[in-house]
Amino acid sequence: MDLRKLKTLIDLVSESGIAELEITEGEGKVRIVKFSQAQQPVAYAAPVAASSYAPAAPAAGVAGSAAPEAAPVAAGHTVKAPMVGTFYRAANPGSAAFVEVGQTVKEGEPLCIIEAMKLLNEIEADKSGVITEILVENGEPVEYGQPLFVIV
Repeated sequence: MDLRKLKTLIDLVSESGIAELEITEGEGKVRIVKFSQAQQPVAYAAPVAASSYAPAAPAAGVAGSAAPEAAPVAAGHTVKAPMVGTFYRAANPGSAAFVEVGQTVKEGEPLCIIEAMKLLNEIEADKSGVITEILVENGEPVEYGQPLFVIV
Protein backbone atom coordinates (compact mmCIF):
# COMPACT_ATOMS: atom_id res chain seq x y z
CA MET A 1 0.00 0.00 0.00
CA ASP A 2 1.21 3.48 -0.89
CA LEU A 3 2.65 5.47 2.03
CA ARG A 4 0.59 8.56 1.12
CA LYS A 5 -2.60 6.47 1.14
CA LEU A 6 -1.63 5.05 4.52
CA LYS A 7 -1.06 8.55 5.95
CA THR A 8 -4.46 9.64 4.61
CA LEU A 9 -6.12 6.67 6.34
CA ILE A 10 -4.36 7.48 9.63
CA ASP A 11 -5.52 11.10 9.38
CA LEU A 12 -9.08 9.91 8.65
CA VAL A 13 -9.12 7.75 11.79
CA SER A 14 -7.59 10.43 14.01
CA GLU A 15 -10.02 13.15 12.85
CA SER A 16 -13.18 11.03 12.92
CA GLY A 17 -15.14 9.39 15.72
CA ILE A 18 -14.18 5.89 14.63
CA ALA A 19 -11.89 3.85 16.84
CA GLU A 20 -10.67 1.29 14.33
CA LEU A 21 -10.27 0.89 10.56
CA GLU A 22 -9.20 -2.22 8.68
CA ILE A 23 -8.45 -2.18 4.94
CA THR A 24 -7.57 -5.17 2.76
CA GLU A 25 -6.06 -4.38 -0.62
CA GLY A 26 -4.92 -7.34 -2.68
CA GLU A 27 -2.77 -9.45 -0.40
CA GLY A 28 -1.92 -6.52 1.88
CA LYS A 29 -3.90 -5.75 4.99
CA VAL A 30 -3.74 -2.61 7.18
CA ARG A 31 -5.45 -2.13 10.53
CA ILE A 32 -5.41 1.28 12.25
CA VAL A 33 -6.67 1.49 15.84
CA LYS A 34 -7.09 4.69 17.85
CA PHE A 35 -7.03 4.40 21.66
CA SER A 36 -7.48 6.92 24.43
CA GLN A 37 -5.83 6.36 27.81
CA ALA A 38 -9.20 5.52 29.41
CA GLN A 39 -9.96 2.87 26.80
CA GLN A 40 -8.07 -0.41 26.92
CA PRO A 41 -9.38 -3.10 24.57
CA VAL A 42 -9.21 -6.75 25.49
CA ALA A 43 -9.33 -9.37 22.76
CA TYR A 44 -10.92 -12.68 23.66
CA ALA A 45 -10.00 -15.95 22.00
CA ALA A 46 -13.59 -17.23 21.99
CA PRO A 47 -15.27 -17.09 18.57
CA VAL A 48 -17.86 -14.35 18.19
CA ALA A 49 -21.21 -14.84 16.47
CA ALA A 50 -22.18 -12.42 13.71
CA SER A 51 -23.29 -9.10 15.14
CA SER A 52 -26.79 -7.82 14.51
CA TYR A 53 -25.66 -4.22 14.45
CA ALA A 54 -28.24 -1.79 13.08
CA PRO A 55 -27.33 0.67 10.28
CA ALA A 56 -25.98 4.06 11.33
CA ALA A 57 -29.14 6.09 10.63
CA PRO A 58 -31.53 4.02 12.78
CA ALA A 59 -28.90 3.67 15.52
CA ALA A 60 -28.52 7.44 15.66
CA GLY A 61 -32.28 7.76 16.09
CA VAL A 62 -32.23 5.22 18.91
CA ALA A 63 -29.35 6.98 20.65
CA GLY A 64 -31.06 10.33 20.26
CA SER A 65 -34.23 9.07 21.91
CA ALA A 66 -32.38 7.22 24.71
CA ALA A 67 -30.18 10.15 25.76
CA PRO A 68 -32.99 12.48 26.95
CA GLU A 69 -34.47 9.68 29.07
CA ALA A 70 -31.12 8.85 30.72
CA ALA A 71 -30.04 12.43 31.49
CA PRO A 72 -32.65 13.33 34.17
CA VAL A 73 -32.43 9.87 35.79
CA ALA A 74 -28.64 9.85 36.14
CA ALA A 75 -27.89 10.96 39.72
CA GLY A 76 -24.25 10.02 40.22
CA HIS A 77 -21.32 9.22 37.94
CA THR A 78 -22.33 8.08 34.45
CA VAL A 79 -20.12 5.59 32.60
CA LYS A 80 -20.40 6.35 28.88
CA ALA A 81 -19.61 4.26 25.82
CA PRO A 82 -16.08 5.03 24.58
CA MET A 83 -16.93 3.73 21.10
CA VAL A 84 -19.70 2.64 18.74
CA GLY A 85 -20.56 -1.05 18.88
CA THR A 86 -22.78 -3.72 20.41
CA PHE A 87 -23.22 -3.80 24.20
CA TYR A 88 -22.87 -7.11 26.05
CA ARG A 89 -23.30 -7.56 29.82
CA ALA A 90 -21.35 -10.86 29.95
CA ALA A 91 -18.25 -12.40 28.37
CA ASN A 92 -20.39 -14.95 26.50
CA PRO A 93 -24.09 -15.87 26.33
CA GLY A 94 -23.85 -18.61 28.99
CA SER A 95 -21.88 -16.55 31.53
CA ALA A 96 -23.20 -14.42 34.37
CA ALA A 97 -23.29 -10.66 33.82
CA PHE A 98 -20.19 -8.70 34.87
CA VAL A 99 -22.28 -6.44 37.15
CA GLU A 100 -25.84 -6.15 38.46
CA VAL A 101 -27.79 -3.22 39.91
CA GLY A 102 -26.85 -2.80 43.58
CA GLN A 103 -23.41 -4.38 43.16
CA THR A 104 -20.35 -2.55 44.50
CA VAL A 105 -17.56 -2.10 41.96
CA LYS A 106 -13.99 -0.89 42.24
CA GLU A 107 -12.20 1.30 39.75
CA GLY A 108 -10.77 -0.91 36.98
CA GLU A 109 -13.31 -3.74 37.34
CA PRO A 110 -14.97 -4.86 34.09
CA LEU A 111 -18.55 -3.63 33.62
CA CYS A 112 -19.40 -4.87 30.13
CA ILE A 113 -18.06 -5.62 26.66
CA ILE A 114 -18.58 -3.53 23.55
CA GLU A 115 -18.05 -5.39 20.30
CA ALA A 116 -16.73 -3.18 17.53
CA MET A 117 -15.70 -4.70 14.18
CA LYS A 118 -15.41 -8.23 15.66
CA LEU A 119 -13.09 -6.93 18.40
CA LEU A 120 -14.37 -7.34 21.96
CA ASN A 121 -13.49 -4.34 24.13
CA GLU A 122 -13.81 -4.74 27.90
CA ILE A 123 -15.17 -1.53 29.46
CA GLU A 124 -13.93 -0.95 33.01
CA ALA A 125 -15.31 1.13 35.85
CA ASP A 126 -13.59 4.51 35.94
CA LYS A 127 -14.86 5.14 39.48
CA SER A 128 -15.55 3.00 42.55
CA GLY A 129 -19.09 2.84 43.92
CA VAL A 130 -22.43 1.06 43.65
CA ILE A 131 -24.16 0.36 40.31
CA THR A 132 -27.55 2.07 40.60
CA GLU A 133 -28.67 1.76 36.97
CA ILE A 134 -27.86 -0.19 33.84
CA LEU A 135 -29.12 1.99 31.00
CA VAL A 136 -28.63 -0.37 28.03
CA GLU A 137 -30.08 -3.81 27.31
CA ASN A 138 -27.84 -6.75 26.42
CA GLY A 139 -27.17 -6.99 22.67
CA GLU A 140 -28.24 -3.41 21.86
CA PRO A 141 -26.13 -1.18 19.62
CA VAL A 142 -24.57 1.79 21.42
CA GLU A 143 -23.21 5.09 20.16
CA TYR A 144 -20.07 6.94 21.23
CA GLY A 145 -20.79 8.84 24.46
CA GLN A 146 -24.07 7.02 25.18
CA PRO A 147 -24.65 6.52 28.93
CA LEU A 148 -24.28 2.84 29.95
CA PHE A 149 -24.18 2.73 33.77
CA VAL A 150 -24.76 5.01 36.74
CA ILE A 151 -22.38 4.61 39.70
CA VAL A 152 -23.01 6.32 43.03
